[in-house]
Formats: sequence, C-alpha cells, structure tokens
Amino acid sequence: MLAMRDRVAGRPLALGGMLALASAIGIGRFVYTPLLPAMAEGLGLTGGQAGLIASANFCGYLAGALLAAARLPGSRRAWLLGALALGAATTGTMGVASGLPAFLLLRGIGGAASAFVLVFASALVLDRLAAAGRGGLAALHFAGVGAGIAVSAGLVALPGLGWRELWSASGLVSLAAAGAVAWLVPGQERAARPVAAQPAGDGRWLAWWAVAYGLFGFGYVVTATFLVAIVRAEAALRAVEPFVWLVVGLAAVPSVALWGWGGRRFGLARSFAAACVVEAAGVAASVLWPGAAGALVAAALLGGTFMGLTALGLAGGRALSAGDPRRTFAALTAAFGIGQIVGPVLAGLLHDRTGSFGLPSLLAAAALLAAGAMALRVPLRGEAGPRKPMVQCGNSCSDAGKA
Repeated sequence: MLAMRDRVAGRPLALGGMLALASAIGIGRFVYTPLLPAMAEGLGLTGGQAGLIASANFCGYLAGALLAAARLPGSRRAWLLGALALGAATTGTMGVASGLPAFLLLRGIGGAASAFVLVFASALVLDRLAAAGRGGLAALHFAGVGAGIAVSAGLVALPGLGWRELWSASGLVSLAAAGAVAWLVPGQERAARPVAAQPAGDGRWLAWWAVAYGLFGFGYVVTATFLVAIVRAEAALRAVEPFVWLVVGLAAVPSVALWGWGGRRFGLARSFAAACVVEAAGVAASVLWPGAAGALVAAALLGGTFMGLTALGLAGGRALSAGDPRRTFAALTAAFGIGQIVGPVLAGLLHDRTGSFGLPSLLAAAALLAAGAMALRVPLRGEAGPRKPMVQCGNSCSDAGKA
C-alpha cells in the first residue's frame, strides 16, 4: 500500500507535472520569444503586430483561466490531457499558418490550453503531493517551465531550419511530452483533504494578492517576449543571441526550489517581494546595461525569478483559500493574464513610436516593484512569525494578520 502511494504521489507524479508545464508553457507559450526575430524578418512584422500576436496568446490564457474556474464535467486529468494535446496541435500548426488572423487564432487557442494545463496540473499534482506528504517535490513540477524554455532554445538553435519548420518541430516535441504525462499522471482522483474554515479577511486579501500577481504578469512579460529581439537589434550582441534564451531556461529550472526555500525561511510574501526586486533589476538591465554582460545578466535574473514568483504567487493564493484551490488558482491566473495582455501590446506600440524597448521595459520594472510592495502588505496563514497588516480595515484584517 505504501509502495503504491509513493509511486502515485512521488517523483513520477512530479515528473509528470514537470513535463506538462514544459509542453504547454515552456515550449507552447515561450517558444514564440526565440522564434519572433526570424518570424518578424520573414513576414515583415511591426513591433505592434508582434506584440499583438503575443497578446493574443495571453488573451486566450485569460479566457482559459476563467473557464477553468467553472464547474466542468469529467475529471481533472481528462481536462489536463485534452489541453496538452490541443496546445501541442496549435503550436505545430503555427508552422503552416499564413496571415495575421490565423496566427492570432492559433496563439489564442494555445493560450487557453496553457492556462488549463497550469490550473489543472497544479491543482491535481500539488494536491496529490500534499496528500502523500511529498510537498517538497512541487519544485520539480514547476521546474518544467524552465526545462521547456531550455528545450525551446535548443530547438531554435538547430541548423538549417526556418521558423516554420521550428514551429512544427516544437509542436511534435510538445505532443511527445503530453504522451509521457498520460503515463506518469494516473487516473485515480484523491478526495480533497479537509481544510480549516477560511478566516473572514481572506477574500479581501486574496484580491489584493491577485492585483500584485497581475502586476507581476505585466512586469515580466515585456522582457520575456522581446528579450531575444532586443539582443538581435544590437549588432554587437549577435554572438550571444543563441545563448540568451538558453540562459533564461537554465536559470528557471532551479528557481522554484530556491525561492521555495526562501518562502519557507522568510515567508511567502517577503520572498515574493524580494523576487520582484531581483526581476525588476533584470528587466532594467536588459535596456540599461549595454553589451553582452548586460544581456546575459538580464536573462539570468529573468529566468531565475519568474517561475519562482509564479510558484510563490500560487502558494500564497493557496494559503488564502479554503478547500479545492482550483478556483483560487484560476483567479490568480486571470489577474496574471490581464497583465500579460497589456504588456506586449503596449511595449510593441511604444517601440514603434520610440524605436526602442527602453521605455516599456522601465515601466515593467516599475510594475514589478509595485507588485513587491503590495505583496508585503498581505498577511498569509502559515507565515513564520505573526505579521500585522500595514493597512487598517477593522477587526477582520486584524484577525487575518494574526492567522
């Protein structure tokens, strides 16, 4: 019995979650970044059009997050596997599509699929790991995004392939990963563990936390979308272009474990705020620090924080929710999605007006600093040591601060 429990809820399950996020997000969502310069050159895309394609993916992401919060028939595993297959299909089809409307449609559907994967994989895998006392393996689950980014960087570096062939190859790799998920994540659903009653102030603080999470979504996405394009625009940086996106992925792989340790040691809110500051430095470095060193530092700081922030954000939401965390995850994903939608379009339009990603990148860094400041005001259950809220809103907030 114990052997079966370990098999179902141990490393194979976490590995399945890792492959799910690698397929739908690491590759499905983020392969657009290293492919964008070649697409833009081949199709003559403006900055605004490139940003619009990115935002179409994030609009789909938002729609998927909202739909994932609804009561849906069937099992969570079925929805997870269906979303993985759909995401792989839309990624591969980008290689044969023509015209802006087709790209917008495919990226929109793919974005919805990636939101479903994040919500259902996180709820399914994290619940089972927690029930088996293997919560520490959550870092392996979230490492999938960094692993997928690293794989996408390797795919794009393949010689002799155009951007269309690379989209198709990315879809095939995503589909193969989805097949592995079907084998590693079993079908048995575990009953939800009983959770203590929700404190009175949690709904208000959850909204506050969601706004901070949305600002993080806006803050990271400009660099996450246009970093390779920023590097390609500088002739002196062409030598490091193949490595920049790889550095992002490799830095992202251990980031969840690192920031997770910080969350346990110093508290989720403090660690979230610290990661926002570090990421803001990386976003600013992408445009303020000229040369290869600045580009690589920006890549390392972005990769080393954005998935850690994602995991800390979801963990904070879980601490503010009761029962099945799926709706909380969906609400946070929706807030994140709004930030992601605004970011690329605004950055593309400002680039077309100014000829540079400098202004939108600095706005993104400011948003990250604001997100960190907001997170510090949220009292989370389970934090080491009581922290009183910094705003006064009556007895309910005081009670939440003591929780």
